[in-house]
Amino acid sequence: MAESPLEIEDLPGVGPSTAEKLREAGYLTVESIATTSPAELAEITEISEATAKKIIRAAREKADIGAFKTGKDIFEQRKEVKKLSFRVPELDNLMGGGLETQAITEMYGEFGSGKSQIVHQMAVNVQLPEEDGGLNGSAIYIDTENTFRPERIEQMVNGLGIKGLDPQDFLNNIHIARAHTSDHQMLLVENSRDLINELKEREKPFKLFIIDSLTAHFRAEYAGRGTLASRQQKLNRHMHDLFKLIDENNAIALVTNQVMSNPAVFFGDPTKPIGGNIVGHTATFRLYLRKSKGGKRIARLVDSPNLPEGEAPFLVEEAGLKPC
Repeated sequence: MAESPLEIEDLPGVGPSTAEKLREAGYLTVESIATTSPAELAEITEISEATAKKIIRAAREKADIGAFKTGKDIFEQRKEVKKLSFRVPELDNLMGGGLETQAITEMYGEFGSGKSQIVHQMAVNVQLPEEDGGLNGSAIYIDTENTFRPERIEQMVNGLGIKGLDPQDFLNNIHIARAHTSDHQMLLVENSRDLINELKEREKPFKLFIIDSLTAHFRAEYAGRGTLASRQQKLNRHMHDLFKLIDENNAIALVTNQVMSNPAVFFGDPTKPIGGNIVGHTATFRLYLRKSKGGKRIARLVDSPNLPEGEAPFLVEEAGLKPC
């Protein structure tokens, strides 16, 4: 293992101007170059595809990402995974202790099912010390539907019941950007790398990436079946960019998704999430949220690589998420 991290200029064929173009496009590490495609790299840097292939080959050799790992290696890597608590025991039990780092959790449900309430709560909880269920980190929040409310953060901080917390400090550690189009949304994910690097030097490094909602712009801009293929392709790239970002930083991605009605379903719940298999296959965990009687909400774990399906009730109060 090299003592000092490799710079992208260390790669053969990458001069100062190419390095600048790569960094502008969000390729800040040798690893990120090693995992891209020659066509994409050639397009971004305006070099030939043959040169792009050489650069990627060199990056793969230096980054040592082409090798197989043993199950024991993966087991050791899994030890670095941390959990962010909902501070609602039923939800934590459902998710095996909370939201997992190095994973994308997707929440989908109808309007008013509690999606935005949960992302606000987790933007607060992530800042708590580990002994209180947090990760002592900050949050990046891409808001596509103007749902972020600083007043809710204030109420939730006060609702934690922990003495000496200042809501203004919590608001300072949530970095919000409004996305106006799907392209803008994708650009914000790419450009967040600069902010993430800046946060590494601070008391609360980046630990949570929120997109609320993931699919709203894609759905609005790509209406009709004729545009489905290009929409899914774009959504696929967006999800993989997000995954790469959180994987490199041992952070959590929490995205919300809209639902559409499936009239072919006669029994059970006819709603299904937008984005289909692309979102479903890239998200590590999928939670379906629905309203229940007496103001309760129900979270159902629909998909997980290692946890059983199950349900957990919770309440959304002025003070935040609470057990029933």
